[in-house]
Amino acid sequence: MTQNDQARAFAALHIPGDPLILFNAWDAGSATAIAEAGAKAIATSSSSVAMANGFPDGEAVPMDFALANADRIVQSVGLPVTVDFEGGYAVAPEAVAANAKRLAATGVVGCNFEDQVVGGEGLHSIDYQSHRIRALRDAVGPDLFINLRTDLFLKADASAHDATLADAAIERGRAYADAGVSGFFIPGLGDLTLVERICKAVPLPVNAMHFPGAPNREQWASAGIARISYGPFPHMDLMAALTSMAREAIS
Repeated sequence: MTQNDQARAFAALHIPGDPLILFNAWDAGSATAIAEAGAKAIATSSSSVAMANGFPDGEAVPMDFALANADRIVQSVGLPVTVDFEGGYAVAPEAVAANAKRLAATGVVGCNFEDQVVGGEGLHSIDYQSHRIRALRDAVGPDLFINLRTDLFLKADASAHDATLADAAIERGRAYADAGVSGFFIPGLGDLTLVERICKAVPLPVNAMHFPGAPNREQWASAGIARISYGPFPHMDLMAALTSMAREAIS
């Protein structure tokens, strides 16, 4: 199966009401373990990759390292692999495009792409983010799955997650769909009424992120979610378990 064929097969796994489960990996070993558990695809978490290798989050992992890590994962599992590419390791559209070409060359079938200003304040404007999306899409071709992450909900306190903020997300989701993305990621939002509002209004498969206290799989599905990611929590839980095991052995 070619990379583009694999990307199209990956896209077909995104079914509203029957969400794809992505239990996020951070290296070839964790990806292999997740594959052996029966995963249909592998997704990385940028924060997990960073934590596992002694870096802070936010594009602090050197891009060459991140790309080599992605390549090792692709070579280690016979599954579609999508990589958390944060903000594309650049701001300017032409630089995003150049970096995206390097990412696609690893054999991945997709990437997450954020609308926040990584290392700065706030979010890119809708117009500017749309320019960045078009550059990325032109660089990787029509089939690779671009999962556009909006940081609206992560940057707002949960008490501010309301219909107005959901409508702002819908405006972004529709614009990003017009610019050529494949999916829309709304991490940080757990209010199912708002989730359903977004799923109905945005013409893309919508991705939710599992977090402690979040809705369960059936609840996400009933709201129209097509993909559930686990983000940094698998790595965090595993490290907590490792610390506990080490403490018991040492004491």
